[in-house]
Amino acid sequence: MEHGIHSLLDDPRVLNALLTDPQVTASPALIFYVLVRQALLEGGIDEPETADYVASMLLAFGSSGRAYRIGDGSGREFRYLVDLLAEMESAGSRERFLLRVHLGDYSLWMSGLFPHYLAARLRRRGAPPLSYYEGMGASGYSMAADSPEAERFGIDGVLKAVARQFAGVRIALNRISDRYFWPGAGDPVERLLREVGGRTA
Repeated sequence: MEHGIHSLLDDPRVLNALLTDPQVTASPALIFYVLVRQALLEGGIDEPETADYVASMLLAFGSSGRAYRIGDGSGREFRYLVDLLAEMESAGSRERFLLRVHLGDYSLWMSGLFPHYLAARLRRRGAPPLSYYEGMGASGYSMAADSPEAERFGIDGVLKAVARQFAGVRIALNRISDRYFWPGAGDPVERLLREVGGRTA
């Protein structure tokens, strides 16, 4: 039954129905899962657990400024990756784990869904390129996966998977961003360079 459900959700017609048919109702969690899953499949990443993790992160980060906080109950905001690294130096074990996960999540969120914004900042102010976010994000997930907390929560495997394939996951989110969130935004040549850069990284 589980295999049958996954096969159904992997069908492009299901995504089309979820997005365009007014008679089809589904939770935001399901819609985000199918969006991410099919974008990952298009890039050759066939791991439902990775799709589930990334979709859950996108859904959480899309509300109430959660993208800038390491947890729902945290009041402190982090808008720069270097600030997360600095905070890790004095953090306790559990908070350090959350900071590492957030380093990966925030890097993926920014480079995956807002590549045009990052490219504009790079041109205007010499801000870090996508490769910086890829490196920092992969390191964050990798460090988090090696933490005792990751094994305790049963997410060490998926964190390692996202770390290993960060560029491919980032490109999948770029597809979602380009097609569904901001279609027509940005330079088409820049889009191609983003994808080629990720493949050769």
